Amino acid sequence: MCGICGIVSLSGAEVDHRRVGAMTEAMVHRGPDGSGELRRDAASLGMRRLAIIDLVGGDQPQSNEDGTVHVVQNGEIYNYRELRRELLGRGHQLRSESDTEVLVHLYEDLGPAFVERLRGMFALAIWDERRHRLLLARDRFGIKPLFYAHSSSSATLAFASELTALALAADRTPDLDPAALEAYLAFNSIPAPLSVLAGHHKLPPGHTLLVSKDTIKVERFARPAPVDASDVRQSGSTALVDELLARLKDSVTAHLIADVPVGVLLSGGIDSSLITALAAHEVGAGLRTFSIAFREPTFDESARAQAVSERFGTEHHPLVVEPDAVALLPRVVQALDEPLGDSSLLPTFLVSELAASEVKVVLTGEGADELFGGYETYLADVVADRLAPLARALRPAIERLPSSSRRVSLEYRAKRFARAANLPPFERHLGWKLIFSPEQRERLLAGGGRDGADPYAIYRERYAETAGAESLARMQDLDLGVYLVDDLLVKTDRMSMAHSLEARVPYLDQVVAELALALPRDQRVRGATKKRLLRRAAASLLPSEIVHGRKRGFSIPAAAWLRGPMAPYMRELLSPSNLRRQGILDPAAVGQVIDAHLSRREDLSRQLWGLMTLTLWIDQHMPAMSKAGSAAARA
Repeated sequence: MCGICGIVSLSGAEVDHRRVGAMTEAMVHRGPDGSGELRRDAASLGMRRLAIIDLVGGDQPQSNEDGTVHVVQNGEIYNYRELRRELLGRGHQLRSESDTEVLVHLYEDLGPAFVERLRGMFALAIWDERRHRLLLARDRFGIKPLFYAHSSSSATLAFASELTALALAADRTPDLDPAALEAYLAFNSIPAPLSVLAGHHKLPPGHTLLVSKDTIKVERFARPAPVDASDVRQSGSTALVDELLARLKDSVTAHLIADVPVGVLLSGGIDSSLITALAAHEVGAGLRTFSIAFREPTFDESARAQAVSERFGTEHHPLVVEPDAVALLPRVVQALDEPLGDSSLLPTFLVSELAASEVKVVLTGEGADELFGGYETYLADVVADRLAPLARALRPAIERLPSSSRRVSLEYRAKRFARAANLPPFERHLGWKLIFSPEQRERLLAGGGRDGADPYAIYRERYAETAGAESLARMQDLDLGVYLVDDLLVKTDRMSMAHSLEARVPYLDQVVAELALALPRDQRVRGATKKRLLRRAAASLLPSEIVHGRKRGFSIPAAAWLRGPMAPYMRELLSPSNLRRQGILDPAAVGQVIDAHLSRREDLSRQLWGLMTLTLWIDQHMPAMSKAGSAAARA
């Protein structure tokens, strides 16, 4: 795991190496074990290293035999040993045992198409001196981040693992992107290729960016997608269970490759518990597991996590806390390179801090819900057509229900279901995830919003690509390609990296996804059972209360906190004077959201958390970007 960055000149002029040095240092948390730079007249690459594989010989940049092709990488290539054997067999000379070195030699043989051979999580950059060509690539699931920006004034392209580092390459102070703000208010996250800064972009998952003197070209090389409805697997349940377990074991074994200890973030739910079971089988005694819980009973899965630990003999590190969220939230937002309104950032930050005191690498359970059908919204997707008339009739009564502070209460779910149940399938699914409606966004944005901005456009484009797939699989694909990438994986990456901890995600492996994306609907959701095949696979390994328990994961009692101990802080952050000073959000519209939540008319904790994070992020990060932009303009 590392942080990478660089600047290349499209004209062949010399680049500013000092900026790359500053970008590199801005990501020291991503790689405290060392740094490296490549300096050429027209190109400068930088990286920070968290040493995981080949602790001695794995420093970067790595180069080919004659020193004309160079690479920096963030992530891990799990099939690097197989690729290394192939390369040696074809006469390549490799100097190290690292996974990064295979990349330059594979590129020599296959060109940019080499990325199709990679199994792993990665964001990488290759500088080809002979061709004066830069290649950027991001893994097919978007596990590792990669941002880029093209400056026409200086004829350069810059890239970095984090947006705050990339901003240091700008010729002037970057502006907030109105389309990104619109998207953020719609979904509490910013989807690729947008970023919160205008002119700065995320490279989408499964894409390459090729830069030469006269072209900048973004192309897709991989797209995990559900199979057509006519091509779903018809195997019997027993055969599918056996195959899934074999594929998961293969993935977990690959994800355990490291020259340092590997642990597991164990929430007590089925996803991380199954990863723990399979990892314990491979590692044996001494596997370290980490969990965190809050004292509110509906948010505490520590007993389940302890039960899993005892079954598999792990060295368990539980932490039950009553955190000072007012003191913690600024630390969390400081670790974010762009706003993210996910309140589970807090427990992820804390459990990462706990794990980093013992290990350098952890396995997590992200991706299982999207691949195998684990969200409540998928049950709603299945029953909506049948229950829509009833939801329409009962909606006036449902809207009058008082708001609860319990986790995803019945009242909360009933209101969300009733409001979207009568929409077409695509709009309905996004309606259940929506934070603020178009009308609310227009009121909230002090400038009235951006004319023509459509936060649904990225989702609509992806939805159109799966026209032949079964309906529920198409909804899961939306979550796999957008929500997972631009919310959950961002959360996991930034919170773990804030503590120099590498997080690996075994469910997001093409070996596992290949089966999951071909499953018939009844192996994903059937009746009231979600993740049906995954539960059947786990039944022989895990306690029944884990296999059949409700989803919780790492989450916080945000609704209760915002009506209790965090209410004064919320009012301070979202005060009219603060909002007028920033000039982004309308104070009166924000005040209405606060009042509706505090009066218990509705649980608006997700909306308020997003607004608080946005406001705090602007105060914490934009002044530093302004200072850097001013310095660049004077240089």
